[in-house]
Amino acid sequence: MKQTAKAPANIAFIKYWGKSDAALRLPLNDSLSMNMSGAYTVTTVEFSVDFHKDEVALLGGEFSDHEVFRVIEGLNRIRGRAGVKHYARVVTKNTFPKGAGSAASASGFAALTLAGFASLGSRIPEKELTIFARLGSGSACRSIPDGFVVWEKGNDNETSYARSLFPSTYWDIRDVLVIVDKRMKKVSTTEGMETVTTSPHLSSRLAAVPPRMAAIQQAMNEKNFVRFGEITEEDCLDMHRVMQTQNPPLFYWNEATERIMSAVKSWRNASLPVYFTIDAGPNVHLLCEGKDEARLLEMIKTLRGVEEVILNKPAEGAKIISEHLF
Repeated sequence: MKQTAKAPANIAFIKYWGKSDAALRLPLNDSLSMNMSGAYTVTTVEFSVDFHKDEVALLGGEFSDHEVFRVIEGLNRIRGRAGVKHYARVVTKNTFPKGAGSAASASGFAALTLAGFASLGSRIPEKELTIFARLGSGSACRSIPDGFVVWEKGNDNETSYARSLFPSTYWDIRDVLVIVDKRMKKVSTTEGMETVTTSPHLSSRLAAVPPRMAAIQQAMNEKNFVRFGEITEEDCLDMHRVMQTQNPPLFYWNEATERIMSAVKSWRNASLPVYFTIDAGPNVHLLCEGKDEARLLEMIKTLRGVEEVILNKPAEGAKIISEHLF
């Protein structure tokens, strides 16, 4: 049976960098994110006795051999859980660049997981879906539940899962994703995390995350946007400090990234409440409340080096949809 899922990418306000178990993709710390309405993946999956091998296609682009291998590994986990051996056809498309630090693997594996199980008629609880998605790409677990999501790091496969903290309608926040480079990054997230323990800053970061998680949840409870933004920006810079002090060091930013970071500070001085956060790549997420969206979009027009702007509101998690890709 053919099924199609739509899954959002997510932006982490409290991020994770590094794994306690690489095979299970268990993170070193808890994280907190928001699903994005404008950056998402749509994936159609069909299992059939008539297929003689797995087929994987990306509309408007190409998967590397390694990416195809990861998708097939995901299909194998789904087959194992459902107790079937049929091959599958998978067709997927993104609304944003993959491999540029914008969480394409998160939305991709969330969509694959949901569509895959649905295509086999398997009813899987949301918690278990987040675990299966995590095994494909760690942050994919955060794209399964709705809205604002917490990923509990756990200490084994069953205790590392994601859950919704607030629904997508809870807070009128905007995430404006400013694309400054659509190219695949030279060092993938998975590869970059392999040497995280060489950073002398890692231990202090891991000690700072639990109180930071508590503080940002309090700010969200109070809808205190300034405090929320300050904590988000602090955590972003903290994570990149770890990356930049690893051996070898990782510098994901480019000149356009740094220009935007500088501009954000000047915009705040001009009484525009906006904050930035950046994942493992050069592209920048600008955060504001809905009432300041129009003003922020006007300010972005003054920036050099911007290739594309994707406007996001808080979104629901992965959902089955009726429009198939094949």
